[in-house]
Formats: sequence, C-alpha cells, structure tokens
Amino acid sequence: MLVAAVNPSHDGAIAVLQDGRLIVSLESEKDSFPRHASVSPLSIFDAIEHMGEAPDVVALGGWLRPRTAAVPHLGAGYRGQHAQSRTVRALGKEVTLFSSTHEQSHIMAAVGMAPRDDARERAVLVWEGMLGDFYLLDEQHAVTRQVPVLQQPGPRYAFLYALADPSFPDVSPPRVEDPGKLMALAAFGDPDEADPRVVETVEHIATAPAVTPKLKAQLRESPLYNAGLEAEQTKHAAALLTRRIFGIFADAARNELPAGIPLHISGGCGLNCDWNVGWRDLGHFSSVFVPPCPNDAGSALGTAIDAQYRATGDPYIDWDVYRGLDFERDAEPDPAKWERRPLDTSAVADALATGRIFAWAQGRWEIGPRALGNRSLLAAPFDSEMRDRLNEIKQREGFRPIAPCVRIEDLGELFDSDFEDPYMLYFRMVRSDRLGAVTHVDGTARAQTVSADTNPLLHDLLTAFQGRTGVGALCNTSLNYKGFGFINRLSDLAKYCEERGVDDMVAGDSWFVRKT
Repeated sequence: MLVAAVNPSHDGAIAVLQDGRLIVSLESEKDSFPRHASVSPLSIFDAIEHMGEAPDVVALGGWLRPRTAAVPHLGAGYRGQHAQSRTVRALGKEVTLFSSTHEQSHIMAAVGMAPRDDARERAVLVWEGMLGDFYLLDEQHAVTRQVPVLQQPGPRYAFLYALADPSFPDVSPPRVEDPGKLMALAAFGDPDEADPRVVETVEHIATAPAVTPKLKAQLRESPLYNAGLEAEQTKHAAALLTRRIFGIFADAARNELPAGIPLHISGGCGLNCDWNVGWRDLGHFSSVFVPPCPNDAGSALGTAIDAQYRATGDPYIDWDVYRGLDFERDAEPDPAKWERRPLDTSAVADALATGRIFAWAQGRWEIGPRALGNRSLLAAPFDSEMRDRLNEIKQREGFRPIAPCVRIEDLGELFDSDFEDPYMLYFRMVRSDRLGAVTHVDGTARAQTVSADTNPLLHDLLTAFQGRTGVGALCNTSLNYKGFGFINRLSDLAKYCEERGVDDMVAGDSWFVRKT
C-alpha cells in the first residue's frame, strides 16, 4: 500500500509510506525556504518523484481555516480522534481520500515511530501549541481515555520570553521560535531565586485559561515586563516556568495514568530536553519514547501512519531519520575562490583540531528540526570561544548553547551517562573539562550520539578526530541561514560560507577550501 500524506499547514509538508516503510518525509522550510513554511507545489513534486506511481491513499491532515471562513476546519479538523474517507477515481486508478485530525496525527506519529512492544496499554502525551493532553491507548492502539491537562503549553513557554523582550509588541501572538530560546535561558536561572512578584507572574502564565495576543499588555505591571532577556529575574522566571509546567503534567500523570506502562511523546514540547529528562527520571513509566520530529515536522507522517493504521490495524513503520532529499550539486563553487580536494576524514580531522570550522553536507537531510550530521556546521569542542564564533556565524544570541555530536564509544568518558540519543532529545551532564564549547552554563549538553550504524561517515570523522585529540566529540549545529531551513544545494552552500566566513565546506566526497 502506497500512502501519500499532506499537512496543509506549516512544517511537515508531505510524507510517503510504502508497505509500512518511510520513503520520504519533507518539510517545506528545508532547502533554504523560510522557517515553518507551508506545503508548496515544490514539496509535492519532490514527493511524487520518490513515489514512482500513483498512491493508493491520499491522506490530508486536519487543520483550522481562518476565523473568518464559513467552514471552520479543513479535512477532519484540528481536534478529536475521528477520521473520514471516500473512494474516487484519480490518476488512472481508484484512490482512497483519507483525512484525520491534527490531534490524531500527533498521537499516531508517536505510536507508529516507537519500537514495537507487547504492552497491553500505553500512554501518549501530546503537548504543543494548542493541545496538552494524555491519551490512554489499548493493545489495538485505540484511544480509550483522554486526560486533559493544560492547553497551549508551548505558547505559555514562548510568552515568557516575549514578555521580557523589549522588542516584542504589547499585542501579538507568541513567536514559534522563542520556546527554544527560553529553554537556553532557563539553564542560567534558579527557580528558587525568583522574587514573589516574579513567582506570581509565572503562576499566571502557567495557569491562565489561554495565552492571548493581548496578554503582554495585560501584564505591564509585572517586573518581567520588558525586563530584558539577560536580566537575572528573567532567567529565574524561565527556570521556574520550566519546573512549573512540567510539574502540572507530571502530577496529572501520577494521578490519572497507570504506572509501569510505556509513554510516547509528541508535540513541539517534545523538543524540550529538560522535560524529556524529567519524563525519563519520573519513574512512573516503563519506558519513554520521543521521535526526532515530535513537532509539526512529523504531522504529515503522523497522518500517513494513521491512514495505514485504519487500513491495516498496524501503526508501526520502518524508518530512519535521514529521509529528506539528497543534497544537490547544482553548481560548482567558483574555482577562483575555492580549491577542490577529495574528502579525507583524517585530513579533515587534522584541520578541525586546529580550530577550523566546516560546513558539512552529506546524503539526505534529517527529518525534524535538528541537524544530525548530514546538514551541520562542525568544529572542535574545546573552548568557549568556539561557541561564540559559531553563534556569530549563525547570527544567534550569545546565550544559546552549541550541541555536540559524540561517538557512543566515548560517552562514558565525556558524560555522566552513556544512554544512546541519536536525535538530540535529552540533556546529560558533562564530565570532561575539555568540552568548553558545548557545555552549557548549568554543566549540561544536548549530545547527539553517533554509531557506525546510525551515521557511518560522521562516526569515521569522530574516530579520526579522537585519534588526533583524544576526544571523540565535535560541535554540531545546524547548517542554515538565520530564519530558514537546512541548506540543500551547493550553490547556496558556497554563498553561505562566503557570506558567513566559513573557509571549509564538505559536500559528499568533495572538500572545498577557500583560497586566501
């Protein structure tokens, strides 16, 4: 069965499954399009190229129309677990037109991407821009109970950042990019150091019925209002809100859900590494699974999984994280500016050890928002000055941390725990004093673990770097223009490196060195 699914809104534009195997999952922001771009004809044609034939099922994710629309929803709509389908003749064959809700796409993405198990019951947590609920599923993966907890957990997190940011207008919806920034700020704060008026503001943000565009204007008397992102009380408030929101959901889990069952997590809040560590350490669940695309980047894929599940009774798929498009060598770099060499990981490791920064593009891009060694900026992890250089290249705030990639063989030496995390979804404490560029202010790092199976070429590079320096880790941050998705063509890569001062770039088996 060939399933092609479309998310009509932002992020995860289109995904294709064939007989339970992920063929491609595309987000329209990738290939240097604006962040959170909606589905485009280009994404559809790219997916068609990978299908080879007309699909048996075309699946449309549910969404909301603008408030002024006569019909309030698109397809099956945003909320609920219902679905609809009908058969039509299209593209020379009978095709099933299927639609299920956005809510259901999150549930099924979390289930279908998880490892198979024989659990008789499982819980799914969906927390994102609008939804904040637990779901109990039976052994047939049907929802038997829904436990509402707190709506709009993501916007609450983003709103605190906006409240303290003097550049953010008094009346405006929260920005989708701000939760990740607040996660970085929270590491600088101590929730127990927040003064009573800050505690009162945080409690209001955490428990208000809704986060509205007017909320900042309503909190002008708060000490956090336009206080500045580097203010100590802003940092303490970020840490306090992190703890408070997690506590609300953790209390609900302990009080409402059976102990000892698996937990699957979906929604944009699944990208918060503090919270993922909290779920793993809570002790209430037998296991915790978070996919690499828990946000809306996995929405089309979740709808495709739901269509497969409704047709076959089996939601599980075979997948790997490198299911985007291949890197395109559309134009060779200007030979007057760039010298081309064959890729030699030993020589690249030598260059990295001297402090050079590499743009690194290999194979197909990663699904989800995090670069995992196929669209990355790589650098030596030793000094905090390297963190500052990378943030300058990426035009990011100076308080933003840089993540490492690390060989699984080196985990125990460099960090306090050696569990595998190939998708950068958890924090761990740094043990080595040689990782100054990737150690956040609270002593943690969000490490991507790399094995010879998950990314052989990056593992080879890390092995060579370990042989030169004694450390099998590198800085690994996403290869993109500010506000845009991953770079995916050589012409854009050369332009980026020339503009941002990167002197080395690797594309496939070619290493380009800027001429002096």
